[in-house]
Amino acid sequence: MIVHIVLFKLKEATAENVEAARQRLLSMDGKVELLRHLEVGVDLIRSERSADIALYTKFDSLEDLQAYQVHPYHANEVAAYMRSVCSSVVAADYEV
Repeated sequence: MIVHIVLFKLKEATAENVEAARQRLLSMDGKVELLRHLEVGVDLIRSERSADIALYTKFDSLEDLQAYQVHPYHANEVAAYMRSVCSSVVAADYEV
C-alpha cells in the first residue's frame, strides 16, 4: 500500500476558504476510483509553521498513485483549484 500525504498552505486562510478547499479535496471520494482511503484534516493549532489543510490518501500501488496524479477529475478539478488557492504545497509518499 502507498500512502500519499499533502500539506497545503492557503494564500488566504479564512474559515470560508479553508472549508471550500476541504470540500474540493473531499469531492474526490467516489469520483477517483483508485483511492483506497481519503482523509482531509484542517489544522487546529494555526501556528506560523502549520499547514492549513492535510490530505491523507492510500493507494494499492505506486502505479495507482501515478495514475491518480493524471486522473482527469484530480488533475482538472482538484489539483488545478488547489494550485490556484495555495501559497505552498508539500507532499510525501511512502510504502506501508
